[in-house]
Amino acid sequence: MKKTGLGVLALAGALMLAGCGASNTGGGTTTGGGEPAGGGQETAAASAWSECKPGQHAEDASGLPEDGDKNVTLGAFNGWDESFATTHLLKAVLEQEGYTVDIQAFEAAPAFTGTARGDIDVITDVWMPVTHPQYIDQFGDDLVHLGCWYDNAKLTIAVNDSSPAKSIADLATMKDEYGGRLYGIEPGAGLTKTTREKAIPTYKLEDWEFVVSSTPAMLAQVDRATKGNENVAVTLWRPHWAYSAYPMRDLEDPEGAMGGAEIISSAGNKEFAEKSPKAAQIVKNLALGDDELAELEDYMMSPQQQDGKNHDAAVAQWLEKHPDFAEKLVKGELG
Repeated sequence: MKKTGLGVLALAGALMLAGCGASNTGGGTTTGGGEPAGGGQETAAASAWSECKPGQHAEDASGLPEDGDKNVTLGAFNGWDESFATTHLLKAVLEQEGYTVDIQAFEAAPAFTGTARGDIDVITDVWMPVTHPQYIDQFGDDLVHLGCWYDNAKLTIAVNDSSPAKSIADLATMKDEYGGRLYGIEPGAGLTKTTREKAIPTYKLEDWEFVVSSTPAMLAQVDRATKGNENVAVTLWRPHWAYSAYPMRDLEDPEGAMGGAEIISSAGNKEFAEKSPKAAQIVKNLALGDDELAELEDYMMSPQQQDGKNHDAAVAQWLEKHPDFAEKLVKGELG
């Protein structure tokens, strides 16, 4: 039943996308510049998912009875780097614990649909309170909150670490230092819209050239500036592997024009939480900081590393550098 259900989720997802107006293509607070799916309206049903700190639901799973069913299906969101990073990281650790793990990739809408109806056991990319509240409102009764693992997901304007600006406000008087150009991503991205409609007028950057093209083009400018020891200003978001691959830092946003940070949680279907409590607890134990997540995504996605071609090899490489991580995850010692 699970495999059959996974096969028809693409059609269900198309219908969901049309009904919710949701999209994760073209830029926003998500990886790869994915458009935030929510309308920014958090309801009472969704608020519980926003009141979480990484590690708060952690417990030692090493002594729990073995699960009778050791088959686990994880859902990853197409285009969201942290979704693939966390699912493949969990896959590696769960396989060390004797589980058989299958990762399936979907758009966000069918992934929520499939998890709620039991075709997918776990998704790890529930953004709250802005991006995904409508899905929690719709499917919350059929989902189990499996803890939050990251609490600094946000839109940013970033510069090379050695450059002079400390705040977005500084850019107004430092046009020459950065060549008068702010490099953005896709024209339809939520990040692009926020920058154009809020950050630029708030910080009086109208005389700057806002270069809007694509995420790869923006990253190419970061790479060029890094190699040439030049200053660069770009729109970026956390989590992103560029923070590990390049010496980049966020500019302070004293007016809050780019918006606040979101929390990323994992969600499971109710049957999974009941039939596989040890695996569910291992998922709850996940917690990652900025540097860890950026480094993991760097290994997986950057052209200098695996370039998105072998996620399992990238995770193995990362775990080799962090030999205690898997044991700490199982024991609930990461938070």
